[in-house]
Order: sequence, then structure tokens, then C-alpha cells
Amino acid sequence: MERILNRFIGVLDWWSMLLLVLMVVLVFLGVFFRYVLSASLAWNDEFASYLLVWLTFCGAVAASYRGRHIGFDLVVNRLMPRTRRVFGVVAELLVLGFQVVLFYYGWILTQKMGDETAVSLPWVKMGWVYSVLPIAGGLMLLISLERLRHLLFGNATGKGAEAAWSGSSSE
Repeated sequence: MERILNRFIGVLDWWSMLLLVLMVVLVFLGVFFRYVLSASLAWNDEFASYLLVWLTFCGAVAASYRGRHIGFDLVVNRLMPRTRRVFGVVAELLVLGFQVVLFYYGWILTQKMGDETAVSLPWVKMGWVYSVLPIAGGLMLLISLERLRHLLFGNATGKGAEAAWSGSSSE
């Protein structure tokens, strides 16, 4: 499973780079048309915003896979290995709960908004835009389940090479 996720995250990284390049080009075109040609593009800001939404959630999936979301490494890495594992499992269960909510309600929102169209881009269905919610939620859910499996049944105690803190105030 980890090999499949690793390859998929590689593809997701390339997709994110493409989204970023498209967004930069769109913003540049918007500025060029507005300030050089004095003719604003009506659809530019809206489409760039949709690209930013997709880029954000794709980045969240990649960050989740790499364990780069905000955390308390300074504290957790100083814990004894067994305590660190317990904290890791509890934290991952909380994250898993959030991802279930993101997937479930993202799915509902995508279905409800599926036939609506963007204001300035009538060919863009809002279901396409909102579909990033269940996609990202589902991918992060898989990542979290794999991490939870590794925490519960693997032999690793998590990241951190520092010595565990014994709790003594003299350290």
C-alpha cells in the first residue's frame, strides 16, 4: 500500500506543479490585460481562485503523506517510545475523524452543487470545483489509515532521534 501511495503522491506533486504554473499564468494574464491593455478579463479571478482551491487541497494531501502538517514534535519526540506511540495513535484517530467528515460532507456538497455553474464560466460545473473535497478527504483518509496501521502493528515509534525525556526537571 505504501508503494502505491508513494507513486500516487509523486503524480499529485506533478499535478500540483501544473496547477501552480496555470495559476501564475492566469494571474499574469489578468494583470497584463487589466493594466497594460486596460481590458479586464471577467473570468480570470474566479478561475484562478478555483485553481488555488485545488492546489491547496492537493498540497494538503502531499503534506499529510509526508507528515508535514503542524504538530508538536518538540514535545512528542521527547516522550518515551510507548507514550509517543499512544500519542501518535490518539492524534491519528482525531485526524481520521476530520478526514471522514471532509470526505462525507465534501461528497454531499459535490452532489448538491453538481449542476450549478460558475458565475463567469458557464461551462465550469461547481461539482468539478467542489469535487476536490471528497477526493482530498478520501486520499488523506487512506494515508491516515496506513499511518494508523503502521502505528498499531508496526515496530516504529514515530519520527525523532532525540533521547526520550525521563520527566526529570534536571534535564
